Amino acid sequence: MSETEPGKGDRIAKLLARAGVASRREVERMIADGRIALDGKVLDTPATILTGLRGVTVDGNPVAKPERTRLFAFHKPAGLITAERDPRGRPTIYSALRNSLPPGTPRLMPVGRLDLNTEGLLLLTNDGELKRAMELPSSEVPRTYRVRAFGEVTQPQLEDLFDGIEVDGVKYGRIEANLERRSGRQHWIEMSLTEGKNREIRRVLEHLGLKVSRLIRTAYGPFELLDLPKGAAVEIRKEDLERFRSSLKKGKRG
Repeated sequence: MSETEPGKGDRIAKLLARAGVASRREVERMIADGRIALDGKVLDTPATILTGLRGVTVDGNPVAKPERTRLFAFHKPAGLITAERDPRGRPTIYSALRNSLPPGTPRLMPVGRLDLNTEGLLLLTNDGELKRAMELPSSEVPRTYRVRAFGEVTQPQLEDLFDGIEVDGVKYGRIEANLERRSGRQHWIEMSLTEGKNREIRRVLEHLGLKVSRLIRTAYGPFELLDLPKGAAVEIRKEDLERFRSSLKKGKRG
């Protein structure tokens, strides 16, 4: 029997995410679309509890055993969509990754997103559970950016963002912002946040009267962009990844 008694095993979405098939949310959509089966029977609920993936197929193909968790850093150039495909035919990160990842790299999922015009550090993993943990606001993993913006702003105005701000009915949590340098009306600002809501930095700075002309993510948690060339990808060392995963677990317990 593949099904288990209540309280044993894990939900199938969690297991498939851990195996790198897709994120939990994406797996739930795949189940709703009838793409996942167990022992030949199409599943209709993500509440299925299993101890393993034996007998599970996706689009008729057996699910491979989970590989070890891997994490890659990619220097995303501006002009790429963070998606596998784009209905409008625009180039995606996967177009660039085909040339920058070593042969045999497993399917990778982006940790969070960078919009079309944002560049810099994009992390990718084959482990949907790690992806989810890093994206959750409750995990409080900081994302750090350098922003070039035009307009007028003062350091005290930026420091007020530390208490959070509401823009057009959307509440944004704590943002640490420091004015690095200015030249006339051009400013370079370093910003760090843990929520990462859609277009958060652009909307917050526009609310302050600034126009963002360049946005670069320089760090995600302890992982930094450093001098990684644009369009290049490098694997995070196993020991650095394990140290980070351990800190995530400790943070959740705390």
